Amino acid sequence: MIGISQVTEASSAAVAAVDAASSTVDVRLKVNGAEYRLAVEPRVTLLDALRERLDLTGTKKGCDRGECGACTVLIGDRRVKSCLTLAVMRQNEAITTIEGLADGDKLHPVQTAFLRRDAFQCGGCTSGQIMSAVGCIEEGHTGSADEIREWMSGNLCRCACYANIVTAVQDAAQEIRR
Repeated sequence: MIGISQVTEASSAAVAAVDAASSTVDVRLKVNGAEYRLAVEPRVTLLDALRERLDLTGTKKGCDRGECGACTVLIGDRRVKSCLTLAVMRQNEAITTIEGLADGDKLHPVQTAFLRRDAFQCGGCTSGQIMSAVGCIEEGHTGSADEIREWMSGNLCRCACYANIVTAVQDAAQEIRR
């Protein structure tokens, strides 16, 4: 038979386990040129920190498994699926989201090209596609339509705007090179 003291001890242990699981860590993130200090659980993804803690909702949550690319951001000059990396792992790294691309009222050349070439429909993938396109251009993978398709293949579009996306990336790459 279990005594009251044993139940109380078990309850205290359970409460301690919950407290330990929900403990937070201080994280410093550099996002779009601004520095933020957050207290987050160690398991919080960069995507959730951006959307839920910093209210930067331009980065989309699609599959939450790294398969669709809707959550793509730039970390330094690399494309990263923010649903697959923890916020604590990205401290003091330069993170750029879709909100940080424009220069005031002036859109980034990739954003302009996507508008000009009708490279989106529903918008679910657009921010990830644009961020991936910026990375693709910065990495120098725009030599041909086939090369662009290959290097953009981690970003899915359910509306099948792929031809227009490739054309937009080509246009933006030419404009950036000028």
